[in-house]
Order: sequence, then C-alpha cells, then structure tokens
Amino acid sequence: MILHKGEVLFRQGETGPLYRLRSGLLKIVRVHQDGSQILVNMIVPDEIIPHHSLISPNPYYGTAVAVVTCEVDVLPEAEWYRELEQDPDRCRFVALQLQDKLRMMQQRIDQLTEVSPAEKLRKLQSWFHTYVAPDSLTDVLTQDEIGQFIGLRRETVNRLLRSQAETPQRSES
Repeated sequence: MILHKGEVLFRQGETGPLYRLRSGLLKIVRVHQDGSQILVNMIVPDEIIPHHSLISPNPYYGTAVAVVTCEVDVLPEAEWYRELEQDPDRCRFVALQLQDKLRMMQQRIDQLTEVSPAEKLRKLQSWFHTYVAPDSLTDVLTQDEIGQFIGLRRETVNRLLRSQAETPQRSES
C-alpha cells in the first residue's frame, strides 16, 4: 500500500493488523482528550509496527501519519501471531526488531540530554538526513513537532533555525 504525506495509516485506540514500513517515514502522534497532539515516535524503513503488539495484540497507542510518501506492507494479525507461535526464528526476528528500536531510542535520549539546544537540533537534523535527504527536517515536521521531539519550545526551534539560515550568509560576506 502507498501512503502519501499526511495520510493516516491507523488511529490511536483502533485495533487491527501490524504493518512493515518498506520505505518512507511515519510519525506517531498521541492525541490527548483536549485534541492536542504530541509527536512521540518516528518510524523508519524496515520497522514493523506497532512495536507494543509484536508479541501480543493491543490497541494502537497513537496515530501513524506519513511524513513523506511511504510504501507499507499489511501483516494480518491472525497470521502474524500464528507464525510467531510456530516459528522460533520469528521470535528471534521480533527480538532483533525490538533491540534495533531500543538502540534508536538511545540515540533519542542522547538528543534529549544534550545541554545545548543548538546541539539537540543539530543531532536531530543529522539523524533525519539519513531518512529524508534531500528534504530537510523542516520539510517533513513542523517547528512545534521538532520542539516536541527534542524537548524545546517552538519559539526556541524557530530562533535556532533562523540562526542556522543566517550563518552561511555571514560566512560568504
């Protein structure tokens, strides 16, 4: 299945199949009762989601939205769980998937624990470049979402991005 930027793969609270992201990038947003949203995760190619349902079914924790065009495989849940029970290699595969996600989360923790807001942003931009080049971080996420993802206010993100944009101009003069 193909999803275009802004299209929803699944919604928070629903139940259904698992998915494997073949290409593209998805964001997972958590919607609060007042309607406000917070960006809680990014899904990169070859991930199977939702992570919390890889071993047993559970309602979707958040809403999955395409940030760029994505190619997604649907993994029917009954077949997934049946194969998981019958094939020890599938269990190892799931363990490796979860291990990879934990390592990615360690990178996120590194981003969040940077003292300098500018360095937090730089690390996030570098990580995103791996997945969205030649687009930039601001082509796929709003300043609000960037701030949510690295623990900064939108105003701070705006100031840092303006400063980055001005820096090359100064060095050319």
